[in-house]
Amino acid sequence: MAPGGRPARRRTPLAAVLAANSISTAGTSLTLIGVPWFVLETTGSAGRAGVVAFCATLPIVVAALVGGPVIDRLGRRRVAVASDAICGAAVATVPLLHHAGALEFWMLCALMALNGFAHTPGNTARYVLVPDLAEHAGTTLARAASLFDAVSRGARMVGAALAGLLIAVAGAETVLLLDAATFASSALLVAAGVRGVRAAEPRKAVSPVSLRAYRAELKEGYAYLLGNRLLLAVVVMVMFMNGTDQGWNAVLLPVHAEGELGGATDLGLLTALFGAGGLTGALLYGAVGHRFSRRSVFAVCVVLCGAPRFVVAALTGTTLPLAVTMVLGGVAGGMLNPILTTVTYERVPEELRSRVSGALTAVCELAMPVGGLAAGLLVEGMGATGALLAMGGVYFLATLSPLVFPAWRGMESPKPQVSSSGPCLPDPGNAARTPHPSAS
Repeated sequence: MAPGGRPARRRTPLAAVLAANSISTAGTSLTLIGVPWFVLETTGSAGRAGVVAFCATLPIVVAALVGGPVIDRLGRRRVAVASDAICGAAVATVPLLHHAGALEFWMLCALMALNGFAHTPGNTARYVLVPDLAEHAGTTLARAASLFDAVSRGARMVGAALAGLLIAVAGAETVLLLDAATFASSALLVAAGVRGVRAAEPRKAVSPVSLRAYRAELKEGYAYLLGNRLLLAVVVMVMFMNGTDQGWNAVLLPVHAEGELGGATDLGLLTALFGAGGLTGALLYGAVGHRFSRRSVFAVCVVLCGAPRFVVAALTGTTLPLAVTMVLGGVAGGMLNPILTTVTYERVPEELRSRVSGALTAVCELAMPVGGLAAGLLVEGMGATGALLAMGGVYFLATLSPLVFPAWRGMESPKPQVSSSGPCLPDPGNAARTPHPSAS
């Protein structure tokens, strides 16, 4: 205890999770650029790049659909460590098999599917720890949420720039090996740094482990989601955003960079610029965002963060206009997740956090497998320009939601959490945070 009877501050666990998440996010950026480029280099097919994206993202949805109660039962710390270890092994296997001349296309799809399936529980486990770790560290929830998002965006920026440079210098295989190393580092940080935190350990079961108990726990998370109008509005919008973002990241931007721009170097540069803008936006919102209406800031920024880059890429064939658009879109996108994160942490009860976050992730990422596959098929069927305009149009229509539906007004005023001593029922006035849109 600190003098005066106050709990002693412990900043190490929060710092460890922030560092681990930043390293893991940087590695994800390496994969985001390295895998599509690897597929384009080895097959020359945008359609196959779309198939790999489908295989990598469908298991993400499956893991999110069923994983919430498992995270609580096994413990958030254990899940985060195991997730990174499995992802590192899966990613490292790709270049090793390719070097040995034994990599078949189906093997690449299977390994990316394993990576996607294991990655989601680790992300969720780190995310739901932040409120408790912020309390341990003696910092505010809004500041911790903004910091969590800011370091993730900074890592995404560094990882993207490094991926583009390494692909140009040493090849996509080297990028994937480095990604495997980042997963190992993230696992070690969480294993060593998050000790003695009650929220990180396995939750004491109120009922024996059984299929019936598991279904009941899973149902609680989805009941909270389905009983909340604002929550449903958010997840439906972000579902479309994530689907089109997946098409952009996995197919459209790599194809555009290969055909119209300067190849992998420009691909890494553009992704890094978007990350730099996102970092700036997250820090800016953390500094002054509380002075403005959450809904107003969100409604403006969500329109600006996505559709313009699709249109600019479709109508121009040079790097500079798209680079400027990516920076500005990144700044707008960087303000979104701190708002959604803070709103969720304020409203979702701690005992439901893993289950609700799993349900949110599942619904928000439901369209991602289709987005990557659709982008590949659209490029082969109507060309890159037509595919960019079509998917940009979907993005724009989705982001009009906060301006159209009254449910978004609930974003403004926090409601008290349901007491942990009683049943946690959905509150139609509450809101919850959605996973990051993949490019924001």
